[in-house]
Amino acid sequence: MDYSTKFAPWLALGCISPRYIYEQIKKYERERTANQSTYWVIFELLWRDYFRFVALKYGSKLFFPKGLQDKPVPWKKDPKLFDAWKEGRTGVPFVDANMRELAVTGFMSNRGRQNVASFLTKDLGIDWRMGAEWFEYLLVDYDVCSNYGNWLYSAGIGNDPRENRKFNMIKQGLDYDVNGDYIRLWVPELQNIQGGDVHAPWALSNSALAHAGITLGETYPLPIVKAPEWSRHINQKPDSGGFAARRGKGPSLTPKQHRNRGIDFYFSRNKNV
Repeated sequence: MDYSTKFAPWLALGCISPRYIYEQIKKYERERTANQSTYWVIFELLWRDYFRFVALKYGSKLFFPKGLQDKPVPWKKDPKLFDAWKEGRTGVPFVDANMRELAVTGFMSNRGRQNVASFLTKDLGIDWRMGAEWFEYLLVDYDVCSNYGNWLYSAGIGNDPRENRKFNMIKQGLDYDVNGDYIRLWVPELQNIQGGDVHAPWALSNSALAHAGITLGETYPLPIVKAPEWSRHINQKPDSGGFAARRGKGPSLTPKQHRNRGIDFYFSRNKNV
């Protein structure tokens, strides 16, 4: 429960000032320590302010299907695919876990929101506005500027300077939930798959699935889509235990290569950032 500050609902409703949070963090850094948590909380406060300025600048273009870039994209409106996404039945565990958490609690981590939005728009090609409206319906911290600004960004028609940014669901899952604890919490039908193997149950042998009591297509869905780039991470075999052998714990893990690079990550054209 403590993988994020949970300030967002209070900020969205005006119950607490972002300036107050900022000043308290700077005080904490002076008196105790500056670390990854303090860096990223301040960065996300800046990101939140940024989307307010975006909304002031672009106004109602925030809601246009072509987005801020006036970029035509042949979005689909497939109700079956959309229902699988919103109900956490895509067969892609990292996506499903996040969508189920949202449905039950009205909350999802920032990293989860970026991933499920990328999956809906880039992997499924579904109209980004359907996802934005679903978030608007469920989020306890719903904020029009942040919600629609982030969805435009994820759909590739917002402020992202990099063309066709797409999140790799397997890599992201292994980066942020390396041992699969978060997935097993929200997708209990996969709880008998140990370690990081839970991120791609379709890649397991029939005997491994039988041992875990799983029948794909019955007890848990087959993936509704499989992106070719996922295989690079499914087939990695560090140490001796398959990709489950990676070390780390839970969705709060910040991969070393992502630390202290917020501005570069979000606004650089360099694909190696």
